[in-house]
Order: sequence, then C-alpha cells, then structure tokens
Amino acid sequence: MAFWETHVVPRVIKCACASPAIMELRAGVVPRAQGRVFEIGCGGGLNQQFYDPARVTAFAGIDPSGKLLDYARAAAVERGLQADIREGVGEDIPFADESFDTVVCTYTLCSVHDPVRVLGELQRVLRRGGQLLFLEHGLSPDASVAKWQRRIEPVWKPLMGGCHLSRPATAPVRAAGFHIEHPGQQYMPGMPRWASWMEWGTAIKVD
Repeated sequence: MAFWETHVVPRVIKCACASPAIMELRAGVVPRAQGRVFEIGCGGGLNQQFYDPARVTAFAGIDPSGKLLDYARAAAVERGLQADIREGVGEDIPFADESFDTVVCTYTLCSVHDPVRVLGELQRVLRRGGQLLFLEHGLSPDASVAKWQRRIEPVWKPLMGGCHLSRPATAPVRAAGFHIEHPGQQYMPGMPRWASWMEWGTAIKVD
C-alpha cells in the first residue's frame, strides 16, 4: 500500500481529476480567484491554467504528496508563476493568519483527515471578507445513490488516497461559518452516479 499511495495514487488522481467535464467545472470556479491566492491540495497543478494573471498578485499552495507537488511546481514554472508551493496538510497550514484574499479548494475536502479542522484553518488564513472558492464531490442527496456510496466507500477509500464518497460537500463549509454565494450542484454526465455528485460555490468569510 505504501508503494501504491506514493507512486500510483498521485498519477491516478491527476488523470481522474483532469477529465474534460471536471476541467470545465474548474474553469467556472477558479478564475474568480483574485489578490493573494492560497490553494489547498494544489498538487497536480490542474487549476493553474485557470488563474487570471491580471487578478492574482501572489500564489501559494500546499499538498501532502511529493509527487503531486512535482507536477504543481512544473506547472508554475511553465506559466511563469511566482509561487510558494510547500509540502503540508490542511489541518496545519504553514501560513499566518489573514494572509490571503482568496482560498481555492477543489477535490480536496473529500480526502483530508479532519475536514472541520481544515475548514477552521482556511478561515484562519483568509482575511475578513475574503472568499473560499470550492468545488468538491460528495454525498448524493438521493438516498438510493448515497446507499451505494456508503457501500463502495470502504473499498474506494484506500485505493484513492483516502477519498471519501459519502462526505457532504457544501454543508460543512456553511457550518464552518462561511456565507455561501453562487452555489451549484449536479451529477457529472458519463460517470457512475455514486462517484459523480458535484457541488461548488463561493464562500465568504464574514467574521
């Protein structure tokens, strides 16, 4: 499993999270980033093509996977982006309070160990009035689909780097104290319904 997690999972994640349909969703969320931007789970560098250089003044990110960080750093060099990209986890973000105007979180909350603590950390590093742009897959609102998500999750999770199929996506963001704007949700076409429920939005730090 150590070999799988270190060498196979990063490649599987980079491929799965770069499907045309998912990249289209990213393109609808990530360009809203502005000012000082922090991306949690930045490994793979898949979002970097969507940042508007006229709106982003600084970029920083973390990811726990060394292999995915290699991809992210290469993408930053390719785009000429001055980036502070570090190895780290969302439960202990290595940046000061209120350091950023925008936080970007795409397909990351599904696999963190403690989503409540991670969202608290995102609140901490975001300035008051700043925005959290999120795009996540998660628990389906349909009971029949959710049942299958819970059945499949014990097999899915160890194969996909700790990814949970049955975690709610938007509700924990709201519960962390963010005000949600521009919410969206849908099943992705061409994917099994148990793996394709997506939610996204802009979450504003209000206190």
